[in-house]
Formats: sequence, C-alpha cells, structure tokens
Amino acid sequence: MSPLKISWKSICSKPLSSSLNLILVAFGTSILTILLLASTQINDKLSRNSKDIDLVVGAKGSPLQLILSSIYYIDFPTGNIPLKEANELAQNPWVKRAVPLALGDNYNGTRIVGTDSGFVNLYNLKIKAGKLWQQDFETNIGSTVAESQHLKVGDEFYGAHGLTGSTDIHKAHAYKVTGILEPQGNVTDNLILTNISSVWKMHDPADEKEHDHHKKDDDHRSENPGKKADAPEIQNKEITSLLIQYRSPMSVVMFPRMVNQSTNMQAASPAMESTRLFSLIGVGVDTLQWFALLIMAIAVISVFVNLYNSLKERSYDLAIMRTLGASRSKLFLIVIAEGIMLTFAGTLIGIFLGHAGLQIIGHFQESSQARLNGLIFLNSEIYLLAAGLAIGIFAAIIPAIQAYKSNISEILSKS
Repeated sequence: MSPLKISWKSICSKPLSSSLNLILVAFGTSILTILLLASTQINDKLSRNSKDIDLVVGAKGSPLQLILSSIYYIDFPTGNIPLKEANELAQNPWVKRAVPLALGDNYNGTRIVGTDSGFVNLYNLKIKAGKLWQQDFETNIGSTVAESQHLKVGDEFYGAHGLTGSTDIHKAHAYKVTGILEPQGNVTDNLILTNISSVWKMHDPADEKEHDHHKKDDDHRSENPGKKADAPEIQNKEITSLLIQYRSPMSVVMFPRMVNQSTNMQAASPAMESTRLFSLIGVGVDTLQWFALLIMAIAVISVFVNLYNSLKERSYDLAIMRTLGASRSKLFLIVIAEGIMLTFAGTLIGIFLGHAGLQIIGHFQESSQARLNGLIFLNSEIYLLAAGLAIGIFAAIIPAIQAYKSNISEILSKS
C-alpha cells in the first residue's frame, strides 16, 4: 500500500481531530483570502477611478468627503460652488482641463451625473450602442447600469432627488437613454451621464420657460466651463465640483494653495486622500491579518499535537510495517503526507470559503461603485496554497523524524 493511502486511512480513522484541524486551517485561510481580495480590489478601484485627475475643487468641508463624492460616488457632496467662480478657475493658466460635475439625483440608487464632453475625454469613454447625449434629458448609461437596471437605448426613466432612495421622484421630466457605454472597469460603468442643464432644469422647472436664445447660451456655457460666463442667467447657477488636470508640475504646489486661501472653495488631492483612506482601511486589515495568522499558528500546533499523538498510538503498527519490509524513509513520508494532506485540504477549503464569503458581502453592499467581487482570482493566492504545504510540513516534521528514528525491537518488546 502506498504512503498516501496509508496517510489517508489514518486521517479517516480520526474524524473528530482531523475535522478540527481542517476547520482551523480553513478558517484562518478564509480570513486571509477575504483580506487579500478586498484590499487588492479596493486599491485597484482607488487607482483606476482617480487616474488622470490631479485635483478636485468643491465646497468647503471634508477633503476626503469631496473625493469620495466626486470621484468614487460613494458619499454625499460637501455642497455646491458657484458656476461663475468655477469658470474663473477653469481659465487659470495652471489648469489644463476642468470637468464640471453636478450631482443630486439618482435612479434606483445609481448616481445621475451632470457633466460635459470633458468627462468623456477624461475617462476615454466609448459608445457601445446608440450615441452620446446631445440634448437636455438625454443620457448615456454605464454597462453595469444597463445590465442591472434592464435599460436599453430609447428607454425612459424618472430620476429621484437625493443620492439614494426613490421617494422624491422628479416626474416633470423623463430622462431618455440615447447611448450605452462600453465597459471601462471603473466607476463610469455604474453611472448615468447627462448634461448639466438637465440637472438644473430637473430642480428648477421654471427654466423651461426661458427664451430660446437664453437657453442655447446657457446650455453652451454649462457644457464649456472653461469659457467666460457673464450672462445674467448663470449668475445664480451652481455645480457640485470640478475635476482638474494640471498643465505643469508647478501647478501641484501653487494651484491648491491658491484655491484654499483666496476662494470660498477647497481643493483636495485624490492621490493624497486616497492614500489616507487606504491607510485608515489598512489599520483594520492589519488587525484582521494578525488574527488570521494567530489562528493559523493554532492550527499548526493542533496538527502537530494530532500527529504526535497519532504516532504514539500507531507506534506498534509502524514497527510491524518495518518488520514487513517498510523502510525508514517510507514511515517518514507517511507522517509528512498526513500533515500535508490535512493542511492543504484545509487551505483549499479556506480559499473557497473566502471567495464565497466576499461574494456574499459584495451582494449586500449598498454602493455598486464600491462593490467587492468574490469571483476574482489572484495570482498571489498561490502563496496561500504554498503556505498550506509549508504548514503541513512544519507541523509534521518532528513526528516524522521520530517515526524515522523509532526503535523496532524496543517498541515490539514493550508490546
């Protein structure tokens, strides 16, 4: 009989202790798997969504809240800023591109974002079906939105006030889907995009009664915040924030300070705030990692004790095997194989449970922008399998050496 079969029968002969070892290894591995997947996905989301955005300008308040609301769309905005002042900032020589955002409504929890063509260029968006929005109340929806909300080109829907919930529905105007965006793998997959004029008119129906030439001028300026805005009809208009791209490295030092000191607005750096956010998340992640490692250490001790006791109980059987021709090396391999089979099986179960657990967590997350996916597999998970093998060998090495050095005549004489 091969060493593997003997090891397997030995494991099956002690179902209670073997199950306990499997549970300990699986529990520790599942926690490490969840942490690995979650931290990797969060870091990737932070990097992809803030790519090519140097600065966010918005109302005074929490810089982190401003970043979360204007780039990741998972928090409430800090307030609104005057369009006139936003236009003046957009014309600053340190600014290469300024993309306006107007937030405030949602459709079944999906953010409706008023913006302009600069947003399309910033994220390099492409149309999968239909065309880009051109008129008021025309929208382009992300690929995930189209799938989850069952929307297609030509469909109409009503937005609701607020960033979540559907209690205060704007029934005066219906949005129309004119285009579906190609999947981008970032936050735009979960957004509904329209022009800023639509957002204004949704909250101020009186705008529909403006003269045609005022309407055209207003739409034109709202789509081009970099141009001068002196017309009376925009003096009281507001937007939520500006996404800024710098023109030169010198802007990194000068522009945020100028905004924070000489205006009633605030400037927040996505790179700085994202690092701060991830460091805050990292505190909890590190704590859970140490907890998982502690469980794995207990699992190693448990496997070691199990194999050590098993060796004592089977010493006579092993001695008989030696008399029947089994070599010392074969006994050594039997014990090592038993430890590896226990921990490796526990590691596989733990990885599976980790993926399943994260998928369940992601399913119950309210924000689709920050939703975690348990169906993603990382190359670094191979290290978890390698760790499972190493734990098995480490826990079994001392009992295996004892089996190798066992004295046959002494064991048989005592029996």
